[in-house]
Amino acid sequence: MMTNLSPMPVRETPSSDRFAATFSPWRRGLRRRWQAPLPHGERSAERSGGWVRGSADLGKWRVALATLLLALLFLILPPLTARAAMNIQQVTSPKGITAWLVEDYSVPIIAIRFAFDGGSTQDPEGKEGLANLMTGLFDEGAGDLDSEAFQAKLDEVGAEMSFDARRDGTYGSMRMLAEQRDGAFDLLGMAINHPRFDQAPIDRIRSQVLSGIIANERDPNTIAQTKWLRAIYGTHPYSRPDEGTRQSIATIMPADLAVFHKANFARGGLHVAVVGAIDAETLKQKLDAVFGDLPQSQALAPVADVDPKLGELVEVDYDLPQTSLQLAYPGVNREAPDFFAAALMNEILGGSAFTSRLYEEVREKRGLAYSVSSGLVDHRHANALVVTTATRSDRAAETLALVRKVIKEMAEQGPTEAELEATKKYMVGAYAISNLDSSSSIAATLLELQLDKLGIDYIQRRAALIDGVTLDQVKAVAKKLLSPEPSIMVVGPALGGKG
Repeated sequence: MMTNLSPMPVRETPSSDRFAATFSPWRRGLRRRWQAPLPHGERSAERSGGWVRGSADLGKWRVALATLLLALLFLILPPLTARAAMNIQQVTSPKGITAWLVEDYSVPIIAIRFAFDGGSTQDPEGKEGLANLMTGLFDEGAGDLDSEAFQAKLDEVGAEMSFDARRDGTYGSMRMLAEQRDGAFDLLGMAINHPRFDQAPIDRIRSQVLSGIIANERDPNTIAQTKWLRAIYGTHPYSRPDEGTRQSIATIMPADLAVFHKANFARGGLHVAVVGAIDAETLKQKLDAVFGDLPQSQALAPVADVDPKLGELVEVDYDLPQTSLQLAYPGVNREAPDFFAAALMNEILGGSAFTSRLYEEVREKRGLAYSVSSGLVDHRHANALVVTTATRSDRAAETLALVRKVIKEMAEQGPTEAELEATKKYMVGAYAISNLDSSSSIAATLLELQLDKLGIDYIQRRAALIDGVTLDQVKAVAKKLLSPEPSIMVVGPALGGKG
């Protein structure tokens, strides 16, 4: 992985952490009992080898793979289509906690996913890594249970709990057996309301974080990330490492964690989604038990909106056999009227692995890279369109020039009508497969819909929104987003220019 400006497809939208976790070269070495899937399946740029199959073999391979994918699609589409028509209920507890619920009794499992506004942008200056460290401690003791006792209780009830700090939010999740729900929800409520932040677990988790930081000080991609974020964001909180620095994590004390927790964990910034074998009335009781005693309002520091700086060249000169390339263009806000036009354009440019223009020109025709992709990425306070690939270092300049040529053609001419219609069908059909294939992924999707303020009926409206986009709209957004001079990052031997 390379940087925090990673293509994170939100299956048609930018992924939940909106620039955050994917390009962190080290996504935390913290021990986790269970890690829930990220809300929209974050995708990182593949650091490919410098080889590609011969064109004849590759053609046969693609046909075979396409046939297999179609066969699988026909097998799994009926149940997924049924899920796309699922009943989403808005449930409000007596204490005013709101959640979206999908009742599903096909398996005796309950999945809950929630997020508090805030995240690592709320780390105080000089204490970067505070949110990250805090989320590693929720299963390290709460209430009257120390670390060992708390984890024994989790095992006893068969629950899987996870917390994760991202740029704009602190995420949590739990998956439990329906018959053990009382004990599992009790533990979740204890962790959220009464984390202990004992010194011994703090020191142990801090040591794990520090080991990762030290290891990555020798990693060219981590060095590149640091330079890239400073070039793109300057002094904005988005330029800071989520995990902190050697110096900053050493200053974090139990009192800092307690203050941060109180400021961020409040009902006013809470979003909740639940899927599984639980009815609305029972869920109302559990919502109050878990979240009802939290403060009403958060105490968040303001975070300014920022436009990533364009026209920058960031070179990290390493004698590597493979060079990683990344280009950042302007993005589009999720709430913008031309968002779906941008999403369709991006899918045609580099979103689909086997049908995009970049894939066809860079890999298929010339064998310059194993993978090349583009993606809309979106933070709450910034957005971009990012293109990523990796190639043999002696062909890096050629690859960069070709990528820019394909992008320029899209900016000047836009897609064809045939490309647009095919991509519309793909985006409509693939949504259930990408977002509704398990109780955890459904819960994650519902949470993202809340965070993006898309409405409880969005899944039903989505196909019409995509179908309504015109070719002229896609051409206009291609020109707007792809015409400016991008920022470029090169990790590998110097190119001697921008290509």
